[in-house]
This record gives sequence, C-alpha cells and structure tokens, in this order.
Amino acid sequence: MTTTPVATSDLEALQEVLAGEHGAIWVLGVIGGQVAPKTPDAPKTQAALHDEVVTAYRTHRSRRDQLVARITTLGAAPVAADASYSLGAVDTPPLAMAAALKVEQRACAVYADAVSRTSGTDRGWAVNALIDAAVRQLRFRGSPETFPGTDQLTDL
Repeated sequence: MTTTPVATSDLEALQEVLAGEHGAIWVLGVIGGQVAPKTPDAPKTQAALHDEVVTAYRTHRSRRDQLVARITTLGAAPVAADASYSLGAVDTPPLAMAAALKVEQRACAVYADAVSRTSGTDRGWAVNALIDAAVRQLRFRGSPETFPGTDQLTDL
C-alpha cells in the first residue's frame, strides 16, 4: 500500500482537528443527555435545541470518522480521545446552548488553523468544515463573523 505524500504540517493539523472532534463529540453527547428530546411536556424550544445538538453530534462524529480514515491513509496513527473533558453545568437550556456554541466556536478555530496549515484536498475539507461550523454556531445563538475562527483578524 502506498501513501500519498503529505507535508508534516498537514498531518499535524489533521491530528489537531481530530483531537478537537473528539472533544466536541464528548461535550455534545453530555449536552444531548441533558436536554429533553421531543416529548409532550418538553417546551418547543428545548426540543428544538435537542434536535440541533443531535445534528451537531452526528456531524462531528462523521467528521471524526473522516479524519481517522484520512490520517490512517497517510500512514499515521490517529490521535486518541482523552478520557474526559472539562465541562461546566449544562442542565438548563441556556447553559446547554452556551456550551454547544462554545463547541462550534472552538471547532471554527481549529478548522481555520487547519485551513492555514494544509493544502490540496485536506485544505478543501477544512474549508468546508469551517463553513459548516460557522453556520451551525448561528443556530446556537452565535454571532456572524467576518472571519470565523480567526479572532486575530477581527480588528482589520
């Protein structure tokens, strides 16, 4: 089996994105367990939040699987998930919404970094992931950003 030549920075960036995806999946899984799904007694806003969290969870899980496959194809061992992650209280819809927003903001930062450090198809993948996370953070009451994930460019 031959592997596609790739710059070390590409592989490092993909590994960092994978580490971020592991964290996103963990946090969104906890949030999903705290926010009630559609039930007769659940408020509509809470049920809608649950749906958004489930969609985000599935998206991040899919991206994780894509990264694992890509990193393996490049001949490297994918970085493992941490045993646990730091997370504050998410037992109310506002706290859950804030935590989900933070997940997407962090994802934007990791994807933006990957865009700057990768090339070719890996860069294209990172661009698409960045766009997706930037749009998804709006669903968690985030603000539109000119350059999502790049705080240092906001003052330009």
